[in-house]
Amino acid sequence: MLLLTYIEELEKELLRLKEYYLAHERPENKRDPEFFAFVKENTEPIFEKVDHWNEEALNFVKNRNVKVHPQQVESTEENIKLLLLHSYYVDVKRKRYMELYQSVLYVFDSLKNDFHNL
Repeated sequence: MLLLTYIEELEKELLRLKEYYLAHERPENKRDPEFFAFVKENTEPIFEKVDHWNEEALNFVKNRNVKVHPQQVESTEENIKLLLLHSYYVDVKRKRYMELYQSVLYVFDSLKNDFHNL
């Protein structure tokens, strides 16, 4: 199913982003046009994938007897997008970053469990 494919791809992207976050310092100038272009180029395809995942996930959880609710899907979409930006701008504390990261993985795991239990 497409939803599981998106989850798998996003898990890989998020792991890569987490590694980037942990290995880099905050950029000297957040307004640097070159840095902005770099971030945009690296995140744009992921943002598109997140939008597709969100659509598939919402379709999956609506009108089904599953544990994940539409509001959790919406919150997870927002958290993924925050992680995308925080990964490059390194502008949140590590604890907060990891909380967002774990929250997203929790919903992904819940969706996979719901899918396999249907």
